[in-house]
Amino acid sequence: MTSQFRGDLMRRAAFGVLFFSWVSVSLTCAAGLPAASRQKLDVAKHLKRLNKPPFHTIQSPDGDIIDCVHISRQPAFDHPFLKNHTIQIRPSYHPEGLFDENKIATEQKERTNPITQLWHLNGKCPEGTIPIRRTKKNDILRASSVKRYGRKKHRSVPQPKSADPDIVNESGHQHAIAYVEGDKYYGAKATINVWEPQIQQPNEFSLSQIWVLGGSFGEDLNSIEAGWQVSPDLYGDNNTRLFTYWTSDAYHATGCYNLLCSGFIQINNEIAMGASISPVSAYRNSQYDISILVWKDPNEGNWWMQFGKDYILGYWPSLLFSYLADGASMIEWGGEVVNSEPGGDHTSTQMGSGHFPEEGFGRASYFRNIQVVDGSNILKAPKDVGTFTEQSNCYAVQTGNNGDWGFHFYYGGPGRNPNCP
Repeated sequence: MTSQFRGDLMRRAAFGVLFFSWVSVSLTCAAGLPAASRQKLDVAKHLKRLNKPPFHTIQSPDGDIIDCVHISRQPAFDHPFLKNHTIQIRPSYHPEGLFDENKIATEQKERTNPITQLWHLNGKCPEGTIPIRRTKKNDILRASSVKRYGRKKHRSVPQPKSADPDIVNESGHQHAIAYVEGDKYYGAKATINVWEPQIQQPNEFSLSQIWVLGGSFGEDLNSIEAGWQVSPDLYGDNNTRLFTYWTSDAYHATGCYNLLCSGFIQINNEIAMGASISPVSAYRNSQYDISILVWKDPNEGNWWMQFGKDYILGYWPSLLFSYLADGASMIEWGGEVVNSEPGGDHTSTQMGSGHFPEEGFGRASYFRNIQVVDGSNILKAPKDVGTFTEQSNCYAVQTGNNGDWGFHFYYGGPGRNPNCP
C-alpha cells in the first residue's frame, strides 16, 4: 500500500468518524424526554430528514407515494462532506464490451419481457427531479429503532472461505452465491431473474443481488450492493422491489438501503430506488429478468449503477469508502435470506423462485451473463468462479457456461424441507 493511498484511507476514515459523531450529537438532544415522547420526536425528525419537499407527487397503485424531488435536494447532500458537491451528470467513461442483449436464442427472447415499476402507471417525474419513495411513520416503527431503520445487520455478507457454524448462527443470514476473488475489480454486471419469493416471518427477507466488496470481513468491510428484494419489515408488504445498499464499515454505522441515508447520488428521473418491479416470473410460465451494472468511473473514481440498457441511475462518491476508493477485491452474485429459525426450525422463506437449481429454466431462478470490469474498463467473463452456500440442502447453487447466457448459474431453494429441518 502506497503512503499516498494509506493517507487517503486515514482521511476517509476520519470523515466517517466526524460525520457519525455529528449524527450522534444531533440525536441526543431529546434524551431528557420520556421514552414514548422521545421516540415520537425521533421518528418525526427522521421523517422530515428523509422526505424532502416534493416538486410533484405520484400515487402508485401498490400504495407507495413517489415524490419527485429536485435533484439538488436529495438526501445524499445531507452528508456534511457532500454539501458543496458538484453533481456528476453522467459518467466520464462507460465499460466497453457490454454483453450484446440482441444476440440471444429464441428461448431467451421469449423470456426477456419488459419490466417496469408500478408507479409508472400513474405518471412520471419531470426532468431535473428524481423519484423518491416516501417514507411513512409505520415504516420506521417496524424497525428495531430509528437508528437502525434502513440498515442491514452486521455480518450479512457471505464469507465463502468461512462456513463457521457459529458465524452462520450468529448472523442468521444464509446465501447461495457465485464469487470471484484474488484480483482487482472495477465493477460487475449480471442479468437477474425476478421472482416474488414467499417470506415466512415479517422480520425476514429474501433478495438476489450483486456485491462489490473491498477490505476484510472484519470491521472495515466496504460493500456496494444492488438487486431485487422482498422485505416486509422494510417496505410493509411482500412486493418485489429494486434496491441498493452500501456500507464502509461492515454495516455498523455507515450506509443504508436505497436513499434512506446520505450517500448515493441519483441522477435519473425515471427509476425509483425501493419501488416495486412488475411483472415478476411465474413457475413454468413467463420469465422476467433485470440487468444491473455497477462500475467505477476511471476518471472521477465514483461508483456508478446502471439498470437495464437505458437507465444510468446515479453513483456512490468515492469519498464514502476506504478500500473501494481504490477498487474491489471480491465480487459476489446470488441470493440471501434471513433465517430467524421460527419455532426452532429452519425458516421456510424462499430464495429465488423457491425451487432448487436442478429444476432449471422456468422453474429455478438464475443469474446469466455475469461479468466483471477489469483495470482497462472492459467487461469480461469472470475467471475461477467459486460457489458457496451455508446449507445446500436448504438453498443451493449450480453453475454453467454457454454461448447465449455466458457464465451463469441457477440458485435458490425452499428453505425448510425434509432435508432441511
